[in-house]
Parts: sequence; C-alpha cells; structure tokens
Amino acid sequence: MGIVKISDQMHENLRVASNAMSRSINAQAEHWMRVGMLTEMHPQLDYREICQLLIRAELAGGLDIVGVASGQLGVSNTSSAEKH
Repeated sequence: MGIVKISDQMHENLRVASNAMSRSINAQAEHWMRVGMLTEMHPQLDYREICQLLIRAELAGGLDIVGVASGQLGVSNTSSAEKH
C-alpha cells in the first residue's frame, strides 16, 4: 500500500462523497479509481455496466487488471446504444 498525494480540493470532494455514500475516504477514492480505470479500458461501457463488471470481478476474487484487460470477466464489446 502506498500514499497518493491529491489536491486539497479533491480531498474535500472525497470527504463529501464518502459521507454521502457511507464510505471511508479511502474506500471512496478507491471506488473512483476503479471506475475511472475501467472507463479508460472500456469506454463503450456505461456506469451501470462498469458497476456490474466490478461486482463480477469481486465474485471472481477481486479486480485483476490483467483479467479485465483480457476480457476474462465477460466484458461485452457492444456499446449500450447497440443493445437498446
């Protein structure tokens, strides 16, 4: 585990969001980092699909960037617009 330096404004944003979501500041930061990482890796997915991916990853033993990058968690390559 390491220390990540962030701006005072981002820390305040984390504090507010963590209180609203009943998470610790660290848990909120980690959530945002996971969502951001997955969004960069799979820009075709919407927030709901990213959350589903996180749940599948947790059920499979935790988020593994190699598994996500290789598509082993069932990430669809079709966009939300194509599904509806």
